[in-house]
Amino acid sequence: MSDEVKNTEEIKDASMTASPSDIAPAAEVDIMVRGSLGGDNAAPDARGGRGGRSGGPGGRGGAGGRGGRGRDDRGGREREKSEFNQVTLDLARVTRVTKGGKRMRFRATVVIGDGKGRVGFGTSKGVDVQASVLKATNQAKKHLITIPMERETIPHRVHAKAGAAQVIIMPAPQGSGIIAGGPVRVVLQLAGVPNAAAKILGANNKINNVRATMEALKMLKAVRVRTPKEKAE
Repeated sequence: MSDEVKNTEEIKDASMTASPSDIAPAAEVDIMVRGSLGGDNAAPDARGGRGGRSGGPGGRGGAGGRGGRGRDDRGGREREKSEFNQVTLDLARVTRVTKGGKRMRFRATVVIGDGKGRVGFGTSKGVDVQASVLKATNQAKKHLITIPMERETIPHRVHAKAGAAQVIIMPAPQGSGIIAGGPVRVVLQLAGVPNAAAKILGANNKINNVRATMEALKMLKAVRVRTPKEKAE
């Protein structure tokens, strides 16, 4: 028997007696070692996860890295409450005709007050509703007036005019409330006047009525009420 035949027979015998692990290719063994085994016993990645938006312990490098921001503090912040209450009395869309065409804007009239005797109003225009209301509010804060009050009402009767609108405001006894309507009622409520009576004459234009009301309130003067002892003397 030749040497080549003997070598072939020896190889066949060795393959029949060898175990499956002895004949496994080296490439597959290498893949099993380097790959992820899964489950709880899986080896952690050296780089770590990217982390989530909830701010977990992930992130490159293990603890954090590029992970989430953690607890969001913006939700816990409370906006500061303004000392003034405001009412958008009128909101209109106005158009100006120019050489290039029509230019549309928004006009807002805002009345503000703190309920303690201070009140103001402003009228302004803007490219959108939010801008016009904000500009009108800032203008109203620059033109605040203080209303003097005696015995929970205004001191005396006043009459003012703005354009074609006329407003008359009179004192009222305690418990009467505000006997008025339209813009005059809004102004008196925001100013914090407990009792008053008012009458609107002439035009129904809201802006002119507010202007007449503010002019009338500017005319109020503090009146010192004498006590019964002073009256007896």
